[in-house]
Amino acid sequence: MGEEKPEAGVTDEMFRNPSLLAALQSRLNSMVGQSSDYVQMLPEAIKRRIRALKNLQLEAIKEEAKFFNEVHELEVKYHQMYLPLYEKRQQIVNGVYEPSDAETHWALDEENEDLSEEVKAKAKIAEGEKKEEIFPEDVKGIPEFWLTIFKNVDCLASMVQEHDEPILRHLTDVTVDLTSNPMGFTLKFHFSPNEFFTDSVLTKFYDMNCSVNEKDPFEFEGPEITTCQGCTINWKPGKNVTVKTIKKKQKHKSRGSMRTITKTVTNDSFFNFFNPPTVRPGDEIDEDVQALATADYEIGHYIRERVVPRAVLYFTGEALEEEEGEYDEEEEDIESNEEGGGSDDEADEDYDPTKEKGIKPGQNPAECRQQ
Repeated sequence: MGEEKPEAGVTDEMFRNPSLLAALQSRLNSMVGQSSDYVQMLPEAIKRRIRALKNLQLEAIKEEAKFFNEVHELEVKYHQMYLPLYEKRQQIVNGVYEPSDAETHWALDEENEDLSEEVKAKAKIAEGEKKEEIFPEDVKGIPEFWLTIFKNVDCLASMVQEHDEPILRHLTDVTVDLTSNPMGFTLKFHFSPNEFFTDSVLTKFYDMNCSVNEKDPFEFEGPEITTCQGCTINWKPGKNVTVKTIKKKQKHKSRGSMRTITKTVTNDSFFNFFNPPTVRPGDEIDEDVQALATADYEIGHYIRERVVPRAVLYFTGEALEEEEGEYDEEEEDIESNEEGGGSDDEADEDYDPTKEKGIKPGQNPAECRQQ
């Protein structure tokens, strides 16, 4: 028999020692994709080909940007075709137009014909009781249509305070204007005459960018909201729900006498939505302001993309049920501590749930789901 080669012995030792093999595999895995290690250690010929692939990738990204720009142009074009339908919806909601029998026939209601007479009777009684409790039979339109939608959707419901509801009962419509130059959209909130402010429409403009950043082209993922601009609300005297006055006692440093001062501070309100944080591209901002801006962009996009086009389904809750179905349930065993309360994160004295990604104190605006 010939003399065993040293490398063969090393290989045999690796396979006989699983921990050694695992350590080597872990090291190799950590090197892959790391420009400072794996890629830099490759031969120059391979590096040249990688640079060629990056140039191809850059060209593909530029084509992708053109694609998204053309998609936006199509959205602008077809949005005009939706407007007559949205106007008809607004008229029905506000009691301006009463739909005919043919327009109120919903074919899918025929699926309920197979229900037993007992179930139908119970449903009829429940429906009658509900109507008596909420609105009279001869009510015009669909009262509180948009307020109900806002209260159904988590990210909007978390913004609506009790003192906002009387104002939002005057909300007659929410519409969207799409623009190409500059790329963006404007949310318009239409109100009937009310005792709170003189404006008939409140607006929020979102500016979008769909260009490839030459300094960091591989970060491109499609159109993104870059800035937004609200509007001034012309509140009637004493009706501004976005501020409140508080009284504070102050003690004089030398004389020790007390005095009471009145201070105006910001108040939680849905209408703060029209006074967003100012964030300009390239500005250095702290994490809290960035989180607020990101949440604001997500809410604006959600209203434009989902709520306005499918308003009736958010009113009934059907759209929200579909969104719940988009989430896969994952069972996870969570062991409670010896005191019987909470997870390991909660037991950590440094744990702060408001610092989780996308969460601002007191709410989770990034998740727009049914309550």
